Amino acid sequence: MKRFLYFKERIRSFSYAFQGVRTLFSETPNARIHLVIIALVIVLGFWLHISRMEWIAVCILFGVVPATEALNSAIEKLADFACGGRIHPSIKKAKDLAAAAVLLTAIASVVAGALIFLPKLIELFVE
Repeated sequence: MKRFLYFKERIRSFSYAFQGVRTLFSETPNARIHLVIIALVIVLGFWLHISRMEWIAVCILFGVVPATEALNSAIEKLADFACGGRIHPSIKKAKDLAAAAVLLTAIASVVAGALIFLPKLIELFVE
């Protein structure tokens, strides 16, 4: 019986996580932008025949950027709730740091994308 309850709780925890994913993409405009970019990168990756290792790098970034966006959104929601609309300097710092995490992962993704895709695009259009 304990095992059954354990698995039931694990399944329930997945449902909470999927609800969080739905909330992220339905309520966070930047997350929807990330999703569009992910779709474009997938199309570009197939078109340019990127290698298995390049796909691995791209897929990791497909997870990291939305994950940091989710953490940023969670911190913002908690901070806004905690301060009741009045932004304390510490709350502002926490929100700014969370936003910085998203910015840094997005910049890393752009750099990685440039390293992967630019040589292939240059080769395709220059020769």
